[in-house]
Formats: sequence, C-alpha cells, structure tokens
Amino acid sequence: MWAILVSGPRDCVFYVWVLSLSLSACGMLEEKTVRPNDDSAVRMNELTKKQLGWYLLYNADTSRCDFPVYVFVMYRSVVWTLLDAKELLPTRMQVHWGQLDKMGAGGRMSDPTAKDEQKKNPLQRVPYAKPPFTLGDIKKAIPPHCFERSVSRSFSYVVYDLIIVFLLYYIVTSYFHLLPSPYCYLAWPIYWAVQGCVCTGIWVIAHECGHHAFSDYQWLDDTVGLILHSALLVPYFSWKYSHRRHHSNTGSLERDEVFVPKPKSRVSWYSKYLNNPLGRVTTLVVTLTLGWPLYLLFNVSGRPYNRFACHFDPYGPIYNDRERLQIFISDAGIIAAVCVLYRVALVKGLAWLVCVYGVPLLIVNGFLVLITFLQHTHPSLPHYDSSEWDWLRGALATVDRDYGVLNKVFHNITDTHVAHHLFSTMPHYHAMEATKAIKPILGQYYQFDETPFYKAMWREAKECLYVEPDESTADKGVFWYKNKF
Repeated sequence: MWAILVSGPRDCVFYVWVLSLSLSACGMLEEKTVRPNDDSAVRMNELTKKQLGWYLLYNADTSRCDFPVYVFVMYRSVVWTLLDAKELLPTRMQVHWGQLDKMGAGGRMSDPTAKDEQKKNPLQRVPYAKPPFTLGDIKKAIPPHCFERSVSRSFSYVVYDLIIVFLLYYIVTSYFHLLPSPYCYLAWPIYWAVQGCVCTGIWVIAHECGHHAFSDYQWLDDTVGLILHSALLVPYFSWKYSHRRHHSNTGSLERDEVFVPKPKSRVSWYSKYLNNPLGRVTTLVVTLTLGWPLYLLFNVSGRPYNRFACHFDPYGPIYNDRERLQIFISDAGIIAAVCVLYRVALVKGLAWLVCVYGVPLLIVNGFLVLITFLQHTHPSLPHYDSSEWDWLRGALATVDRDYGVLNKVFHNITDTHVAHHLFSTMPHYHAMEATKAIKPILGQYYQFDETPFYKAMWREAKECLYVEPDESTADKGVFWYKNKF
C-alpha cells in the first residue's frame, strides 16, 4: 500500500488499477451499481473524466474497509482526478474509459465504426501543392511553453537513461556468470536488445543537443552532445552540421543529405536482381548493420558531392571554413573514446568488450538507420527537384511512425518527427503536445502510419526502390516512390 503511495505517476496509475481489481474481487471494495432508471445514471452521463474520480470516492462503499483500504480509495480518486487517465491507464482501462466518452445523454453507445470509417489510409498520397498555411500559422497553434527548454528537465532524461544503462551493466557483470548455460544464452540477447534501445534514447538526447533543443545555452548543449555522442562513437559536430543541412533541405533530390532516393535512370544495374525476398533481406541486413558507419566514412546514401566526402575529414566538401575546427574536436572525441575502449579491452578482453558494449552499439546503429529510413521513406511521401521544392513542403515530406513502447524509450523522436522537422529546437518532452496542436492545421499534409515498424521496414524495402514523376500529371518536379523495373 505505502509503496503505491510514493510511486511515480505512471506507475501509480497501473498499481491503482491492479489493486482496485484485487480489492473488488476480495469483496473489500464495492462501488454502488448505477441502474438505468436511477437518477445517478443521468449524473454518470454528465461526469467528465476528472469528476469521475470524486464520484467514485463518494459512492464507494467504505463501511467494510479498514483504514489503509479507505486511504487507497481516496488515493485512487485523486489520481484519476488529477491525471489525464486516457493516456496513462493500461489499455484495458482505456477501453472502459473510452466508453464513457461515447455515451450519449441517454446512456447509449455511439457507433464505434464511425471513427474507423474516417480513418485515413496511410498509403494515400499526401498533398504536394503549396499548403494553404504558413509556418507562422502552425507556430501560433502550438502553446508557447512548448518552445521552452529546461536544463533540469533535460538532464533528468540523461540521468534516467544512464541509471538504466549502469543498472543493466551491473546485472550483467554481477549475475550473468552465475546463470546455468541455457539461461545464460537467453539472457545475453535480452540484455543486448534492452541496452541497445536505452542507448538509442541517449543518442536521441545528444541529437537534441545538436539542434540546440537541450537548453538555452549553446555551450552546454555542445558539451553534453559531444560527450554522449563520442561515447557512442559518433562524431558530434560532424554529424551536427550535416544533419542541420538535412533539415534545411528535406525532400530535395539535389540538396538533401540523407536517404536521398535516386531516379530510375540512376539506379544501379544490379538493383533489379535484389528486388526479391532474398535480395531484400540481404539489403536490409547490410543497411542496418553497416549503413551508419558507411554513411559516416563514405557518405553512402547521402547527397552526392563533386569529390570524396567523409564525416571525419575537416577539409571535406561537407563543411565550410568556419566549421573545420569543430570537426577536429569531433575527431578528438572519437579518438579519446577509442583509447578508452582499447584500455578496457586490454583489461577485460575483446570478447567481454564486444558482448557488453559492441553488440548494444550495433543495436543503436541499426535503430538509428531504421528510424531515419522509415521517417523519410514512404509510398505516400513526395520528393521534389529544384523546380518545385520549398522548405515547408520539404519539411512536411516526412511521416510519424508508431514503435509501440519504444516511442517513449526513444523520447518520441519516432512519433513526433513531423513537428521536429518544423521546429527542431523544440525539446522532445513538448513534442507530443505540439503534434496534437498542429494536426488540425496540417490536415491532409500530416502523415502518420501506425504500421508496426518491422512490417513497414519490409514494405518500404519492397515498394520504395526509386522515384519518378507521374506521367499523367504536368508536375514533373514532383517525384514519387515506385518499384517496377
């Protein structure tokens, strides 16, 4: 009981729900039944979600409850009153909660299929004409506090993720060697997957530092970003500047920096031989394992330059003269991280380093490539050449995805990417609220696809092989994904 009282808000709601079921099953907690002819039925129909908590408090039968149970009843009521329960409660509770929303004045349920009929087909092409709204119109729809950056709140996510990372490390180094063989082989993959996902969240926070979304102090953002990204073998400033150009040129076939699709005339000759299940599996495996280092080292899948481009080269064509010094700093950060890893390998052994650090890092790199690929590769999204491209249409040529529970682990970079491209200096903890605010303004220009990411990965690898304009339209500067050779 007292553990529930001091738990966090999201945990406490779950505990409250579980304990409610338990107490009700034991007969210790009874709530008055609302009958159709009872005046209370009318009252129930008029209740809002927040008022419902107090209704349950005053209508709960506490005559048979001891003091701790009565305290729990009060606590449950306060929790349901103060929290936005629809987002925080477990799915089963959300179903019952949603029924209250659908009840009319007479207590009858509304047609559950009405909303489904209006649901947008995620493969339906988004509009490509110049939108009837401006960036200023979109910004006005967002509450002003969404643009405020808090040092303490931003650091809280860093600390939270690092605690989990070190807790997992402690479990691995303290207990895995005690497990019998079958369980040991099962425990390691679980560790790799969980640690890789948590470290991807750390990567996302460093990414926010590169966008100046971590705090109001650029020096603090760069310091935190350099440390976190270097620990994950990412050249912070090098990627920061190339990624900034990606945001400045999203959707442009000539100037975008990452996952730039090719017209059919420029597709490699062997691509048609990979357009089969075995070829797609091979392509995805290579992309998810080697795609990130190949991009950093050789600019694979990036914008074509007139000479060799590498993120570690301060004098490469990616950077201008003002940025070259910071590229050296990025390289120094990578060198320092490699030296630390080398010393660890000497002490612990290479196999230990690969298991504890190397495999989770592969998971991070794979998710990084997958997230970026799926956000900018979709059958419904257009790309533009120089005759049609403008910044706003390019920024809207991206899609929000649903990764389930990983949305929170990845700090919502997956399901708020449209808002992120419109306002990249907005911190991630306000992005969900901003996304909800801009949807009515964007209308059909907003794209969300709730297809599970593993299914979407396969579909996009099959359907999005090259881009071409539609032959039936006069807009020859607007390109769409196709797959027929």
